[in-house]
Amino acid sequence: MTAGDWSVPETEVMDAIAEGLDERNAVLATVVAVEGSAYRRPGAKMVIVDDGDGVGSITAGCLEDEVLELATQVLADSEPRIKRFDLTGDDDVWGLGVGCNGVIDILLEPLDDRYRPVVDAYQRGEDTAVLTVLTADDGRLDLGDRAFGFSTARSDEPDLRFETTAWPEWILEELSPTAELLVGRDKSDSVTVERDGETVEVFVDSVTSPPELIVFGSGHDVAPVASLAKRVDFRVTVASFRGAAAEESRFPAADRVLSTSPSAVRETLSFDENTYAVVMTHNFVDDRIVLEELLETPIEYVGLMGPRKRFEEMQTEFSEEGRTFSESELERIYTPAGLDLGGGTPFHISQSIVAELTAIHHDRDPQHLKEREGTIHKRVEIDS
Repeated sequence: MTAGDWSVPETEVMDAIAEGLDERNAVLATVVAVEGSAYRRPGAKMVIVDDGDGVGSITAGCLEDEVLELATQVLADSEPRIKRFDLTGDDDVWGLGVGCNGVIDILLEPLDDRYRPVVDAYQRGEDTAVLTVLTADDGRLDLGDRAFGFSTARSDEPDLRFETTAWPEWILEELSPTAELLVGRDKSDSVTVERDGETVEVFVDSVTSPPELIVFGSGHDVAPVASLAKRVDFRVTVASFRGAAAEESRFPAADRVLSTSPSAVRETLSFDENTYAVVMTHNFVDDRIVLEELLETPIEYVGLMGPRKRFEEMQTEFSEEGRTFSESELERIYTPAGLDLGGGTPFHISQSIVAELTAIHHDRDPQHLKEREGTIHKRVEIDS
């Protein structure tokens, strides 16, 4: 497994899952529970194919070789298994210098058609709660049995549509509120439910559609933004207002490159609350037009390149035409776009912009981690 395979975006991990389903030669390893600290949280995935290669990461690299070896056994047996790694001890091999101090449970399972509904929903842009049985004492469910909850609209409070025929109804009744909470927060966790003496432990995995970033412009500074955003799991569209510049070869990291006009962006593109926009045309008139168009969409982030004075001039021109911005509109406009990281090169600027996008997408107020109270990764409190 190369360093590049280890650090791929989650979108590429999902592509590897789809390929493994087609070839029927792969194992999916998923972190299903963590006690204490760990590099990755529940839901982190790694795909291992039968030649021993892997795509994705479940730790910082300290367990991957062991997991690759276990995957060979799982593939040979065609049976899922759970492996626990205790990294807390001082006198065992896993506790020596690996950088984590927690207990990690990893589910390894052969990839087969039982996982295909997840890939299909992901490719359709739907969010999914993947419910996987870890333990059950009723004799009707086994390790690896699945149910799915689908949501066609991204929301903090999704209304999941569950599909299963084999699970007792009471389990889904108990799990539904938790599954909707986790999917709405894009988090995953193991949950134990109990009724009438029956106990079932289920891993609730949120497989959510990636956010879309639309970058308006075709200058040389667009490519670094597209590249970095792609690496952190945005689907990236580059929209050029100069037809001759709308060449895929100029923006190799983008998922698509297209040509449009500032006044036609709502006709050419679709927008929802999972869409973000960065306007970097460096053309005052184009920026004015596209900004007004974007404010007619439901997107919550419009990053506008340029100094604050430039936007003030833009507001003055709008005002002279009778157009003013409401407080809620101004809250959606981020200009100058980006966080104050200090760098000034195109790559520093792209880092600044994508860092701001990432923080907003994850509902974070950017700050130094040393100043953050509590854990690095935000937890979701689940009522038991």
